[in-house]
Amino acid sequence: MNQKDDFDSPWKEVLEIYFRQFVAFFFPDAYKDIEWRRPYEFLDTELRQVVRDAELGRRLADRLVKVWRRDGEETWVLVHVEVQGQRDKNFPERMYVYNYRLYDRYRRQVASFAVLADENPTWRPNRFEYDLWGCKTGIQFPVVKLVDFEKSIGSEIDPLNPFAVIVETHLRAFKTKKDAGERLQSKTALVRKLYKKGYSRVDIIELFRFIDWMLVLPEDLESRFREDLFRYEEEKQMPYVTSVEKAGVKKGVQQGIRQGIRQGVQEGIRQGVREGILDVLEVRFGTVPRSIADQLGPVTDSLILNRLHRKSVTTASLEEFAEELARSLT
Repeated sequence: MNQKDDFDSPWKEVLEIYFRQFVAFFFPDAYKDIEWRRPYEFLDTELRQVVRDAELGRRLADRLVKVWRRDGEETWVLVHVEVQGQRDKNFPERMYVYNYRLYDRYRRQVASFAVLADENPTWRPNRFEYDLWGCKTGIQFPVVKLVDFEKSIGSEIDPLNPFAVIVETHLRAFKTKKDAGERLQSKTALVRKLYKKGYSRVDIIELFRFIDWMLVLPEDLESRFREDLFRYEEEKQMPYVTSVEKAGVKKGVQQGIRQGIRQGVQEGIRQGVREGILDVLEVRFGTVPRSIADQLGPVTDSLILNRLHRKSVTTASLEEFAEELARSLT
């Protein structure tokens, strides 16, 4: 396959959208000790400051989150997701440096979690330490390895947690990177599973985005996948993806096939994202003000549209989204 798989961006997105489910799926002991009735807070600016001061090798989907424990204590949690296809000798040291720098800066306890998403089953770093003349220092941190979940694919392990699908998608991306036909079959099966498992409409849309992002197909097979998806949704009478986020894709692809106009396909994709933003806002908050739709209509920058789509899922209110939209237009 000629397409380059992008594992970093989709993981960053799902960590933001599904942080609570992430902790529940991978680190259940921590999940039980966190007071989820109190809001948690992403501290990306604070993490960037630490990273800028201590750049050590390749960074990927890092997250710093402030949570509250059940005993009322405020705790800082560094969630460091390493999404890469090979060993990184600097990884344990990086976990140590980020941990102690965060503690030094804020004087708060820091729990560093690691999810290793590479293909090497034997690479499992979980500590960094050194001993000099009786002086010992270091860190030991909990690690989960995605390849360990391979045997549980297809089982009913926590089926409604979004990370059951996310992990399976990641593993299938590895297994099918040299076989486009098998990837088409995997992508089709995963998307159909979203409808069968009883996920909410918003979750289906977001998990589809993750699957679509991770399992990139050649153009001819992507067209086959889309047409199969359209038919399947019509049969099930649940056109969440095609009518919301991908409605424009369908129109654009069909126009492109009939007319050979690639520009029509790209505009169809952009229109699909615009409609997806409005639909997510409507599902979450009810009637969307016409002013938001009017401002969104002229936006053609794909990066801005994708950022606004993520914001539509995570925003606390229509007013907050409107402010973000206004900033994007300046």
